Amino acid sequence: MGKEKCFITGKEFEKKDLVHADTIRRNLLDFIKKDYPKITSEVLISQEALKIYRQKYLESIIIDESGDLDKMEQEVIQAIAGQELVSENLAKGDSKNPNFGQRLADRVATFGGSWTFIIFFFTLLLLWILLNSIILATKAFDPYPYILMNLILSCIAALQAPVIMMSQNRQETKDRQRSEYDYKVNLKAELEIRMLHEKIDHLMMHQTQKLLELQQMQMDLLEDMADKKDRDNLSKHEN
Repeated sequence: MGKEKCFITGKEFEKKDLVHADTIRRNLLDFIKKDYPKITSEVLISQEALKIYRQKYLESIIIDESGDLDKMEQEVIQAIAGQELVSENLAKGDSKNPNFGQRLADRVATFGGSWTFIIFFFTLLLLWILLNSIILATKAFDPYPYILMNLILSCIAALQAPVIMMSQNRQETKDRQRSEYDYKVNLKAELEIRMLHEKIDHLMMHQTQKLLELQQMQMDLLEDMADKKDRDNLSKHEN
């Protein structure tokens, strides 16, 4: 199989890796013409160069609409250009094993926010009060106003609060990552749908043009047949 040169890069490629400019959708071709005004519908463009300009074209769309291109949007454009799934990164991020401190913080936060903890703690406080007020009334180790119990409660609250905040921070990080990935997926879907619409419009215009050319050829053929028939009739009359 012979090789042909790419109009943009000037490198030689196999014919299967090249596409005719007239098969490229009009919006993308117009974008390429900004850098190569002399491009025609007969030239060949490599898939490699087309991928680069497709990425630049998507970047220009986002910049025109939002005025800026951040890191997430660049990742989405690269995923589209490389035909990758954005959602794969989310699965990889969730599969990371947390360390011992993170697992402990999650368990403490889960237990501290449950009815089991409330019932257990309320029962413990009630037993503490009954033990020091009634059962050991004369020899209570923590008589009223239960200073030792207040000290223990203060220590538990002082330790529990930062542990719960650690768990909440991890959860907020996960929620923020999920929001970012949702945005990436939605943006990727929107861009691909727009590209799909452009491809469909290009195919319809291309097909319509082919049909018009075919119709014109049929009209020319009918006119030739009619002219030939008229000439045959005229020659018969002359004979």
